[in-house]
Amino acid sequence: MFRYFLPILLTVAGFAQTADPSYASLEKAYDSLRSKNYDSAIASFQLAIAAHPERASIHKDLAYTLLKIGEVETARDAFGEAMRLDPHDYHVALEYAFLCNETKQQSTARRIFDRIRKTGDPETQRTAEQAFQNIDRPLAESIDRWLKAVALTPDNFSVHEELAGFAEQRDQPALAAEHYEKAWHLRPDRRSLLLGMGRAWKSLGKSEEAYIVLLAASRGAEARVAEAARELMPARYPFVYEFQKALVVDPKNVDLRRELAYLHMQMNQSAEAESEFQTIVELAPDDLLSVAQLGFLKLSRKDTAAAMPLLDKVLKGNDEELADRVRSALKIPQTLHRRAETPRSQVTIEAKVLAERSLQAGYLKDAVKYLKIAHESDPVDFDVMLKLGRTYNNLKQDDEAVRWFGLARNSPEPAVAAEATQAYRNLNAGHELFRTTAWALPFYSSRWKDVFAYGQVKTELRLGNLPIHPYLSLRFVGDTRGSTSLAGDVQPQYLSESSFIAGVGVATKSWHGAMGWFEAGEAMKYLGQRTDVGFMIPDFRGGVSFSRGFGHMLGGESRGWFAENNDDAVFISRFHNDLLLYSQNKTGYTLGGIQLLMNWNVTTDVQHQYWANAVEFGPGVRFRIQTLPKSLQFSINAVRGVYLVNEGNPRKPNYYDLRVGVWYAFSR
Repeated sequence: MFRYFLPILLTVAGFAQTADPSYASLEKAYDSLRSKNYDSAIASFQLAIAAHPERASIHKDLAYTLLKIGEVETARDAFGEAMRLDPHDYHVALEYAFLCNETKQQSTARRIFDRIRKTGDPETQRTAEQAFQNIDRPLAESIDRWLKAVALTPDNFSVHEELAGFAEQRDQPALAAEHYEKAWHLRPDRRSLLLGMGRAWKSLGKSEEAYIVLLAASRGAEARVAEAARELMPARYPFVYEFQKALVVDPKNVDLRRELAYLHMQMNQSAEAESEFQTIVELAPDDLLSVAQLGFLKLSRKDTAAAMPLLDKVLKGNDEELADRVRSALKIPQTLHRRAETPRSQVTIEAKVLAERSLQAGYLKDAVKYLKIAHESDPVDFDVMLKLGRTYNNLKQDDEAVRWFGLARNSPEPAVAAEATQAYRNLNAGHELFRTTAWALPFYSSRWKDVFAYGQVKTELRLGNLPIHPYLSLRFVGDTRGSTSLAGDVQPQYLSESSFIAGVGVATKSWHGAMGWFEAGEAMKYLGQRTDVGFMIPDFRGGVSFSRGFGHMLGGESRGWFAENNDDAVFISRFHNDLLLYSQNKTGYTLGGIQLLMNWNVTTDVQHQYWANAVEFGPGVRFRIQTLPKSLQFSINAVRGVYLVNEGNPRKPNYYDLRVGVWYAFSR
């Protein structure tokens, strides 16, 4: 029964939600179209899409509006999304295909025209057939012409490149891959050929071969090629063996080899890292950054004779910033003159500025792109590594975040190292075999004039990528008074379970804020005078929970509105096999370390017991103290409660309650 006394919260506004939240935005959009205010119409259509992203018709109307102001590429993408949502709208598909052809995406246009000419209605079939032939016929003729040229001049780089390009446009990936590879062997400095080869192999289903060449293209190439290659790669960091295979394909790729060297360093494989840096210095003797790193590695294994010539070369070089880092490491005086910016440091500064602007605007993927450029320009800028960790964490790509936090924790700056170390530990805990978490929630209730305490210690066994994991759990549910009695009560009314509950359970991984769990165990009472249950009784419980936060959460750096939702469906055997349903919500405004909020709650159960059916609402405040752990939060809430079921209720149907509580959690 303990959950009856917890502050369970619900957003009442959800019950009054309109049938179509996009209606107002669409009405405004069409009004703006009638008055030819296209910018306003576009903004309103975008708001409607945010409310109903699955509606193809809104994407379609947005696309036509974008065409009116000449935004051809953006309109193309909107038509593409409308086609994805409604693939049988052949007129939309035709619009998308024509715009693809117009914006140099001929292969995409050809595929769509080919589909429509085979499956569309008679009118669209005729249009698509003509458009398809207009694209396909010249491509076929070009391929025939270049095949003859290859036979005459097999060592001509340009012939292979042209043939591969036309074959890719005509959806002949095997022919394209063959000649991209031949062109690459003739011109291994043109990494755009690796990009084409990767696309072709990916189309052929050769995922591993495609990944290797795309990895090579994504490092050390011109920015446009590198970015395009990354977009085709899976959202994970490469393994060591994949770097090694990519270097077989592109052995002179210094940037690729340098990244592998730093990866070896992170894995404490100093010998392998030194070998890679040695090769880099041989390939690019003016790469002072790699020269310095090689010198430090030799110095760390006491090979001073080999290290000092390398470090001396850096000290005599033209990179004063890097030279000062060497002086700092060697504990010799740094230069006092004002240093001019080197081209490398200027690139770093510009990339960091663009990354910061992207972060402020909420464009996290753009921020990652600019931060990686900054890292490639200055691989020992630990502040950039820390920001990459934070950004990947916000993007929910925790594998990447762990890697960057792991690098940043080696920073010589204490503040950066401390934050990165803490973040690394927090995230890496989710990747360790065993993970222990603990939480506690003591609070005072004026209604019951009692202090309640709830808590749990849980150790989980995480088995790779399995969607479920077993765990051991010890819960505590108790209070200080133990029971209360009213006139007419046959026996005391116990205020909590008054038990330690040991159990073994299994839980799913969290998916979009939702997870399921079930555990079986024994509840052991700690009150000797309690006679309604035995000292040890079987305890089975489980359920599904969902939680989600929106806006500016507690402890964030910015102020603003927020909303939190927590829903639970919980089966508890000791409550006569009851199923309880809770929905909890907070809505309010965040002022840094404090939140002013409104509480809303509803709870119900399948057995319609009076104590498990109530609605509560009321104001509250939640705050944390800057000098204390972030997971330590304090709350004060005043609620008005109304029972929804009063049959068997010995108390009044309405009540007030002031609750003052503390929440604390940690993991290791």
